[in-house]
Amino acid sequence: MLMDANQAVLVIVDLQGRLMPAIHDAGLVLAQNLRLAKIARLLDVPVLGTEQNRQGLGPNVEEIAALCERTLHKTHFGACFDGLQAILPPGRRQIVVTGCEAHVCMLQTAIGLLELGYEVIIAIDAVSSRQAASRDAALARLDRLGAQLVTVEMLAFEWLRDCKHPRFREVLALIK
Repeated sequence: MLMDANQAVLVIVDLQGRLMPAIHDAGLVLAQNLRLAKIARLLDVPVLGTEQNRQGLGPNVEEIAALCERTLHKTHFGACFDGLQAILPPGRRQIVVTGCEAHVCMLQTAIGLLELGYEVIIAIDAVSSRQAASRDAALARLDRLGAQLVTVEMLAFEWLRDCKHPRFREVLALIK
Protein backbone atom coordinates (compact mmCIF):
# COMPACT_ATOMS: atom_id res chain seq x y z
CA MET A 1 0.00 0.00 0.00
CA LEU A 2 2.98 2.36 0.39
CA MET A 3 4.02 4.46 -2.57
CA ASP A 4 7.14 3.11 -4.29
CA ALA A 5 9.52 5.50 -6.05
CA ASN A 6 10.55 2.68 -8.41
CA GLN A 7 6.92 2.28 -9.55
CA ALA A 8 5.97 5.96 -9.65
CA VAL A 9 5.58 8.65 -12.29
CA LEU A 10 4.63 12.25 -11.51
CA VAL A 11 2.22 13.91 -13.96
CA ILE A 12 1.82 17.66 -13.46
CA VAL A 13 -1.34 18.85 -15.20
CA ASP A 14 -1.62 22.31 -16.76
CA LEU A 15 0.29 24.70 -14.47
CA GLN A 16 0.17 27.26 -17.23
CA GLY A 17 1.18 30.87 -16.84
CA ARG A 18 -2.08 32.39 -18.08
CA LEU A 19 -4.20 30.05 -15.94
CA MET A 20 -2.38 30.32 -12.62
CA PRO A 21 -3.47 33.88 -11.65
CA ALA A 22 -7.10 32.68 -11.56
CA ILE A 23 -6.36 29.60 -9.41
CA HIS A 24 -7.32 29.46 -5.71
CA ASP A 25 -4.12 29.36 -3.59
CA ALA A 26 -2.02 29.47 -6.77
CA GLY A 27 1.21 30.32 -4.94
CA LEU A 28 0.88 27.37 -2.59
CA VAL A 29 -0.07 24.99 -5.41
CA LEU A 30 2.90 26.08 -7.49
CA ALA A 31 5.27 25.79 -4.52
CA GLN A 32 4.03 22.28 -3.69
CA ASN A 33 4.38 21.15 -7.31
CA LEU A 34 7.91 22.52 -7.48
CA ARG A 35 8.77 20.79 -4.20
CA LEU A 36 7.29 17.48 -5.36
CA ALA A 37 8.94 17.62 -8.79
CA LYS A 38 12.35 18.29 -7.22
CA ILE A 39 11.86 15.41 -4.78
CA ALA A 40 10.77 13.15 -7.63
CA ARG A 41 13.86 13.99 -9.65
CA LEU A 42 16.13 13.35 -6.65
CA LEU A 43 14.55 9.90 -6.29
CA ASP A 44 14.57 9.06 -10.02
CA VAL A 45 10.81 9.33 -10.38
CA PRO A 46 10.03 10.49 -13.94
CA VAL A 47 8.28 13.87 -14.13
CA LEU A 48 5.91 14.60 -17.02
CA GLY A 49 3.81 17.67 -17.70
CA THR A 50 0.73 18.49 -19.70
CA GLU A 51 -0.40 21.75 -21.28
CA GLN A 52 -4.01 22.42 -22.24
CA ASN A 53 -4.57 24.45 -25.41
CA ARG A 54 -1.10 26.02 -25.32
CA GLN A 55 -2.13 28.66 -27.87
CA GLY A 56 -4.80 29.97 -25.53
CA LEU A 57 -3.29 29.37 -22.08
CA GLY A 58 0.39 29.59 -22.91
CA PRO A 59 3.13 27.24 -21.70
CA ASN A 60 3.54 25.82 -18.22
CA VAL A 61 5.19 28.07 -15.66
CA GLU A 62 8.89 28.12 -16.52
CA GLU A 63 10.10 26.53 -13.27
CA ILE A 64 7.69 23.62 -13.76
CA ALA A 65 8.55 23.18 -17.43
CA ALA A 66 12.24 22.95 -16.54
CA LEU A 67 11.58 19.99 -14.20
CA CYS A 68 9.49 17.99 -16.70
CA GLU A 69 11.24 15.41 -18.83
CA ARG A 70 8.45 15.66 -21.39
CA THR A 71 5.36 17.79 -21.82
CA LEU A 72 2.25 16.57 -23.58
CA HIS A 73 0.40 19.25 -25.52
CA LYS A 74 -3.30 18.46 -25.48
CA THR A 75 -6.71 19.71 -26.50
CA HIS A 76 -8.80 17.13 -24.62
CA PHE A 77 -9.35 17.87 -20.95
CA GLY A 78 -8.27 14.32 -20.07
CA ALA A 79 -4.65 13.77 -21.12
CA CYS A 80 -5.24 10.08 -21.80
CA PHE A 81 -7.26 11.04 -24.91
CA ASP A 82 -4.18 12.84 -26.28
CA GLY A 83 -1.66 10.06 -25.70
CA LEU A 84 -0.50 10.30 -22.09
CA GLN A 85 -0.25 6.51 -21.79
CA ALA A 86 2.17 6.42 -24.75
CA ILE A 87 4.70 8.61 -22.93
CA LEU A 88 4.43 6.95 -19.52
CA PRO A 89 7.59 4.94 -18.77
CA PRO A 90 6.85 1.22 -19.13
CA GLY A 91 6.49 -0.87 -16.00
CA ARG A 92 5.56 1.98 -13.69
CA ARG A 93 2.03 1.57 -12.34
CA GLN A 94 1.71 4.30 -9.66
CA ILE A 95 0.84 7.60 -11.29
CA VAL A 96 0.90 10.67 -9.06
CA VAL A 97 -1.32 13.38 -10.53
CA THR A 98 -1.19 17.05 -9.52
CA GLY A 99 -2.17 20.36 -11.08
CA CYS A 100 -5.09 22.40 -12.36
CA GLU A 101 -7.93 22.66 -12.74
CA ALA A 102 -8.74 19.95 -10.25
CA HIS A 103 -12.35 19.57 -11.39
CA VAL A 104 -11.59 19.53 -15.12
CA CYS A 105 -8.23 18.48 -16.57
CA MET A 106 -6.69 16.99 -13.43
CA LEU A 107 -9.90 15.04 -12.70
CA GLN A 108 -10.40 13.76 -16.24
CA THR A 109 -6.73 12.77 -16.53
CA ALA A 110 -6.88 10.88 -13.23
CA ILE A 111 -10.12 9.12 -14.21
CA GLY A 112 -8.60 8.13 -17.55
CA LEU A 113 -5.61 6.61 -15.77
CA LEU A 114 -7.89 4.74 -13.37
CA GLU A 115 -9.85 3.36 -16.33
CA LEU A 116 -6.57 2.14 -17.84
CA GLY A 117 -5.80 0.20 -14.67
CA TYR A 118 -3.14 2.43 -13.13
CA GLU A 119 -2.89 3.09 -9.42
CA VAL A 120 -3.66 6.80 -9.20
CA ILE A 121 -2.37 8.96 -6.39
CA ILE A 122 -3.47 12.58 -5.96
CA ALA A 123 -1.21 14.95 -4.03
CA ILE A 124 -4.06 17.02 -2.60
CA ASP A 125 -1.91 19.97 -1.55
CA ALA A 126 -0.61 20.29 -5.12
CA VAL A 127 -3.98 20.60 -6.88
CA SER A 128 -6.51 23.41 -7.16
CA SER A 129 -9.20 25.08 -9.24
CA ARG A 130 -10.47 28.61 -9.60
CA GLN A 131 -12.84 27.88 -6.71
CA ALA A 132 -12.03 25.81 -3.63
CA ALA A 133 -15.45 24.11 -3.84
CA SER A 134 -14.64 22.76 -7.30
CA ARG A 135 -11.31 21.38 -6.05
CA ASP A 136 -13.01 19.78 -3.06
CA ALA A 137 -15.70 18.17 -5.24
CA ALA A 138 -13.05 16.73 -7.56
CA LEU A 139 -11.07 15.27 -4.66
CA ALA A 140 -14.20 13.73 -3.13
CA ARG A 141 -15.13 12.15 -6.45
CA LEU A 142 -11.63 10.77 -7.04
CA ASP A 143 -11.61 9.34 -3.51
CA ARG A 144 -14.88 7.51 -4.27
CA LEU A 145 -13.47 6.23 -7.57
CA GLY A 146 -10.45 4.67 -5.87
CA ALA A 147 -7.65 7.19 -6.21
CA GLN A 148 -5.41 7.52 -3.18
CA LEU A 149 -5.37 10.98 -1.64
CA VAL A 150 -2.06 11.95 -0.05
CA THR A 151 0.06 15.03 0.64
CA VAL A 152 3.41 15.95 -0.85
CA GLU A 153 5.12 15.21 2.46
CA MET A 154 3.44 11.79 2.76
CA LEU A 155 4.68 10.90 -0.72
CA ALA A 156 8.22 12.05 0.02
CA PHE A 157 8.55 9.90 3.12
CA GLU A 158 6.93 6.88 1.49
CA TRP A 159 9.28 7.17 -1.48
CA LEU A 160 12.25 7.41 0.90
CA ARG A 161 11.09 4.61 3.24
CA ASP A 162 14.18 4.95 5.50
CA CYS A 163 16.15 7.77 7.09
CA LYS A 164 19.25 5.95 5.85
CA HIS A 165 18.23 6.54 2.22
CA PRO A 166 21.18 8.20 0.44
CA ARG A 167 18.98 11.17 -0.59
CA PHE A 168 17.23 11.59 2.77
CA ARG A 169 18.91 14.86 3.77
CA GLU A 170 18.38 16.43 0.34
CA VAL A 171 14.69 15.51 0.37
CA LEU A 172 14.29 16.64 3.97
CA ALA A 173 15.74 20.03 3.04
CA LEU A 174 13.01 20.43 0.42
CA ILE A 175 10.26 19.48 2.89
CA LYS A 176 11.31 21.85 5.67
